[in-house]
Amino acid sequence: MKAKEFILQGMTVRTHGKIVHELYEICDIQRSIISVAFLTESGVDHIAPKLLPHVATTTVFGGVRNDITSYQGMKRLFEAGVSLHAVDTGTRHLLFHPKLYYVRGKDVARLSIGSANLTLGGLNNNIEAGVVLDFDPEDDDDGKFLADLEAQFDGLTAAHPDNIYKIPDLGRLDALLQAGLLVDETTLPPPRVSISAKPGTPDPTPRIKLAITPIRKPPKKANPPIVAAPVVPLIALPGAAQSAVPMTAPAASTGTPAAPVAPAAPVPVAPAIGFELMWISKDLHERDLSIPTGATTNPTGSINLDKGLMAPSVDHRDYFRTSVFPALNWTPKGPTVDEAEGSFDLVLKGVFHGTYDLKIRHTTSTNTRSYQQFNAMTRLSWGAIAQFVKQPSLVGGTMALYRDRADPTHFMIEID
Repeated sequence: MKAKEFILQGMTVRTHGKIVHELYEICDIQRSIISVAFLTESGVDHIAPKLLPHVATTTVFGGVRNDITSYQGMKRLFEAGVSLHAVDTGTRHLLFHPKLYYVRGKDVARLSIGSANLTLGGLNNNIEAGVVLDFDPEDDDDGKFLADLEAQFDGLTAAHPDNIYKIPDLGRLDALLQAGLLVDETTLPPPRVSISAKPGTPDPTPRIKLAITPIRKPPKKANPPIVAAPVVPLIALPGAAQSAVPMTAPAASTGTPAAPVAPAAPVPVAPAIGFELMWISKDLHERDLSIPTGATTNPTGSINLDKGLMAPSVDHRDYFRTSVFPALNWTPKGPTVDEAEGSFDLVLKGVFHGTYDLKIRHTTSTNTRSYQQFNAMTRLSWGAIAQFVKQPSLVGGTMALYRDRADPTHFMIEID
């Protein structure tokens, strides 16, 4: 065994994503094991080009019941053809936490072990530490180490059959989702805010400068807002608490609220998420935060709701008016401008700063040069929260916009 490399991701240009790619470039791969606490679809996609040719020899262990591992990530791995195992400790207070990536070829075996999960954060965006070790399968000591490593993972399901099990089909993943043990990435929750700032408390800490460029996954296009619906009892699942949530029919493409409808028979559904992600900006600049530094640039007091990180198929010019804010009371403020007001929670770098009524303006004309050049047609006025967002420490961050699933006139702004 010899240490090949130490990685301090973020502080150097080397990332765990690159390391995992290199692991799967080993010649004549005979065995591969991935063990992580958390995995998401974007994390799997990040290594998929190198992993997919070797799924027949790959075993993956992923923790569940941790509010991060997603249904989409697990499904992506299962459908790819790996031997997929879920690790459920039976409690949220005890996590399955080993993070390692192991590949054994005919002439060399390589192990990357450290803090990196199978997520975009773990593989690229976060500050993570790890070490890469090389082994010679023909060496007696190295061979014994490799055999012991593989045997320990191979024995997990037999030693803990109630907690560690192979996923036999998509039905098992569906059951884990319905029981609340996997996250649905289409309804990602907003940040869990456990702290609030006192009014006027400054936070001058700038965003740390890293040696890598963050990779951001675009949010999915918003669904039309939902309305209250009859409560339907659930079928109990093993290990899942009984609860009830509203059921609604699919909404029409016009953005009209969905009509309540009861299913033919009770079905298990996951607990409703309080907010849903509508939009994420690109990196924020001084102008976005109304603190322009140019001598000829004046603060606008608002932010353009533009394309941001939305998928190419989303037309941002009418997306906010028809899909994000349709439930607001829009009134004309001129021949080509409508205005509405909504309630917004403000979270800056994980700290809650209160709830405020903010105005949104939308330009309705579609024959202007600005519209034809695909500029932003919708603007959010900072209003009373300008005092909080005019911070140089927020430059380079991103703004996420969430909508309350129960009240489509209530939103959350997170800048981080």
